[in-house]
Amino acid sequence: MQTVDVIIIGAGAAGLMCAIEAGKRKRKVLVLDHANKTGKKILMSGGGRCNFTNYNIHPDNFISQNPHFCKSALSRYTQWDFIELVRKYKIAFHEKTLGQLFCDHKSQDILNMLLQECELANVDIQLNTIVEHIENPGQQHFIIKTNRDDFHCQSLVIASGGLSIPTMGASAFGYKIAEQFSIPVWPTRAALVPITLPAHDLTKFSVLSGVSVNCKVYNNRQSFHENILFTHRGLSGPAILQISSYWQPGETFTVHMLPEINLLEQLKTLQSQHPPKPLKTILAEYLPKRIIEVFFSPEILTKHLATISHREFAEIAAHIQNWQILPNGTEGYRTAEVTLGGVDCNALSSKTMEVNHISGLYFIGEVVDVTGWLGGYNFQWAWSSGWAAGQQV
Repeated sequence: MQTVDVIIIGAGAAGLMCAIEAGKRKRKVLVLDHANKTGKKILMSGGGRCNFTNYNIHPDNFISQNPHFCKSALSRYTQWDFIELVRKYKIAFHEKTLGQLFCDHKSQDILNMLLQECELANVDIQLNTIVEHIENPGQQHFIIKTNRDDFHCQSLVIASGGLSIPTMGASAFGYKIAEQFSIPVWPTRAALVPITLPAHDLTKFSVLSGVSVNCKVYNNRQSFHENILFTHRGLSGPAILQISSYWQPGETFTVHMLPEINLLEQLKTLQSQHPPKPLKTILAEYLPKRIIEVFFSPEILTKHLATISHREFAEIAAHIQNWQILPNGTEGYRTAEVTLGGVDCNALSSKTMEVNHISGLYFIGEVVDVTGWLGGYNFQWAWSSGWAAGQQV
């Protein structure tokens, strides 16, 4: 049996950050992962360019049953701390939109940086290792049995992620470990995920697959102003992914196209300025032609503005600016960027990520019930929670 100070299960963003910080403290650290390579989610994120953090990190950008939990870690290891590390390695990056930071070149730059930091901190990483059983014979004593060897450690960190993208190796491992140690777990579901539409809506809108339009998407809990994308299954795009984290089955949400203008008032004004113009010509100045043709009948579109009543204008505007969506579901974990829910924050120390009633056991990253918005927030939670645990393990 090999003995080390710290074992971290999961060689993703949170696990590697924790390993780096623990290694800097001269702790003997071993990272175990069942995959054949480290940081798979890092590599695929941001279209291969890794949206590694956001300029605008704030606790309000995170969803949790305990909304205060994330504050400590986020305030002690901030986006600026991670940006400083990125700059130290001379990794070129840019702001894409809404504070979202991406590598200029490729995600591999971020992973290489983390692996270099692990090497400098003498962290040992062992891949293709399946954890079969964990025992806790006493305070700060853990025995980890794997398909390759058995290990003993004082501090055990679960950084195994959530259920999102099972083809990347995602599993319920972390939740099962929590259950083994009688740690509460909030129900999980796919978040930051495309939504699917019922058959009658899909028949109507599937012809718009590939069309993107700027919108305000909202319900009674949250509002997002970004693009939506029509797909052959339903709706996607940044605004839809964002609202999916705040949507519950059976609920509707509203899509407000052309949020910069009051379409009803605009139509009234244009009626007085250009009475002979057909409605189709006017709407085509604001929206893609394909959207107009799907949302309105040819009879309405060919009408001249002069022949349309203000009541009809109100109905036309409502079609576009008060479009009620009743999804029949989401695309699920297969395409979800993150998992909502997870290990109950009330069972952990917000300062160290340690389980309150089990000395030496820690949970960090996506396995914990902290879910960020789209745009680098979940990576920042990984860096911050991993850093916090790394100061203690």
